[in-house]
Amino acid sequence: MNKIRRGAGVLCHISALPGKYGMGSLGKDAYRFVKILAKSKIKYWQVLPLTQTGYGDSPYDSVSATAGNPYFIDLDLLAKEKLLNKEELKSARSREIDYANLYAERYPLLRKAFSRFNFDGKAFRAHVKSGVNEDYALFMTAKTVYGGTFTEWPEPVKRRDPDALEALRTEYHEEYLFWQFLQYEFRKQWAALRKYCKLCGVKIIGDLPFYCSSDSADVWAHPELFKLDDDLRPAKQAGSPPDANSGSGRVWGKPVYDWAAHERENFKWWKARLNDALGHYDIVRLSRFCDFARSYELPAGAQTAESGEFLSVPGEKLFSEIHCAGRIIAEDAGETDARVEELLRSTRFAGMKILLCAFDGNDENPNLPHVYPENCVCYTGTHDDATVSGYVASLDTEEFILFRSRLAAELESCGVLVRLGGGDGIPEAFIRLALASRANLAIIPIQDILNLDNEARMNLPGTTTGNWQFRLNRQPSALAMGRLKKFIKIYRR
Repeated sequence: MNKIRRGAGVLCHISALPGKYGMGSLGKDAYRFVKILAKSKIKYWQVLPLTQTGYGDSPYDSVSATAGNPYFIDLDLLAKEKLLNKEELKSARSREIDYANLYAERYPLLRKAFSRFNFDGKAFRAHVKSGVNEDYALFMTAKTVYGGTFTEWPEPVKRRDPDALEALRTEYHEEYLFWQFLQYEFRKQWAALRKYCKLCGVKIIGDLPFYCSSDSADVWAHPELFKLDDDLRPAKQAGSPPDANSGSGRVWGKPVYDWAAHERENFKWWKARLNDALGHYDIVRLSRFCDFARSYELPAGAQTAESGEFLSVPGEKLFSEIHCAGRIIAEDAGETDARVEELLRSTRFAGMKILLCAFDGNDENPNLPHVYPENCVCYTGTHDDATVSGYVASLDTEEFILFRSRLAAELESCGVLVRLGGGDGIPEAFIRLALASRANLAIIPIQDILNLDNEARMNLPGTTTGNWQFRLNRQPSALAMGRLKKFIKIYRR
C-alpha cells in the first residue's frame, strides 16, 4: 500500500475518554468508543502519544520515547486479575483529570496491584527478558532511589557503569520489577484493544514526537546520539525561529540530535524507535516532520530563539532505511521551506492540511480544500488549535464577517451547501469541507464533532498549565455521530 486509503477519522486521545477513574484508560470505555466509531463508518481513530506524561503534563515531553503511560492502565482490568479490590477501586474514582492527584494516588494504587502480581509467570518473564523496556525500568528505578535529574545521580549510575546498572537490578530488584510490571500491563491491554479495533475495522493512528526530554531514559541510555556537554547536559537546545505567532521564537530546552552520530550507526536508534511505533499503530503521525529536513538549534543557555540557526538533517537517508510506505502522516504544517517540501516529495508521505489555517485571504493558501492533492490528511484543527466553535467565538464582528465570506466562497468552490447563519453552521461546514475534499483522509477532533467551545481545547502552545485536561463526560451522542455518519456516506468515505 503506497498511500492511505480514503476514509474518515476521529481525533480523541485516550486520556479524554469517559470513565470512573480520573482519566480515560484502555478499558471498557475505550472499547465502547471503538464500537461507536465502527457503527458510524469511521475507519480511523487518532490518538496522541501514549507515552508517560512529563513536564507540564504533556505527552510530548516524556521520560521515555517508547514506554506507555501507566495512567492508561485500566483499573477494572487489574481487578479482574484479582490485583485490586472493590474498596481500592472506589478510592480511585474521579471524573476530572487532576495530574497532581493522579501522581500522588495512582502510583501507590498500582504498587498495591504489583504486590499481588505473580512476577514468576512465563509471560512476564518473557517481557523482562525481551529488554523492550529495560532502559526505562532502570531509569525509573534510579529516579526513585536518587531523585532529581539523571545528571545529578552518582557518577557510576549517571554514566551507566555496568556494575552500577547491575546493582540497580539486584539491590532494588522489586522496584525494577515494578516498572517492568507497569509496561507489561500497558502493552497487554493495548494489544487487546488494538485487536478489537482490527475486528471492528478501525485503524489506529499514533503520534511520534520528534524530540526527547533532556531528563529521559533515551538521553541517559544514548548520550552519544545527542549534543551534550561533558556533564551530559544539553550543549545545544531545540526551538523554533521567530514568526508571526511568536516574535522572539520558542525555546523548548530539549537536546538536539547529533545527526553525524546517528549516520555512523546507520540510524539504528531511529529505526528501532520508528519500527516500535509502526508495531503499535497502523499509521504513524510524525510530529515536527520539518525537523527531519532541517533543525533549528539554539545555544544551551538562550532564553529567546533569535540566536538560533538551521542545520541540515539527513532525513532522506533515514527514511530510505525504513519500510513505511502508506503508513506515515507528516506534520509539515507551519515552518515549511523547500527542503521540507523536497523531503515530503521524496518520501511520498501524506502531508497535513488544517482548515483553521485556511482562511487568511491568501488565494494560494495550501490549506484551502480546493487545492488539496489526494495524498494528504485534512484536519478541521489539531490538538494544538482552538476548537472550530471556540475560534469563531474569538472573532470580533469585523473579523467574523470577513472569515464567513471567505468560508462561503470556499464552500461554493467545493460544491458544499451549508447554511452558515450567525456562526452556528460553521462547525458543520468545516466537517463537510474536510469530508468532501480530495484528501484521502479527513480527521475530525471529537470536540468539533460535538460542537464544543474552547473550554474543551486540548492544548494552548506556549503555555505550561491548564492543558491536556479535556475529557468527555459521556460517550459521543447518537445524534452527533449519526449526523457524521450521514456526511461520511454523502462524501463516500
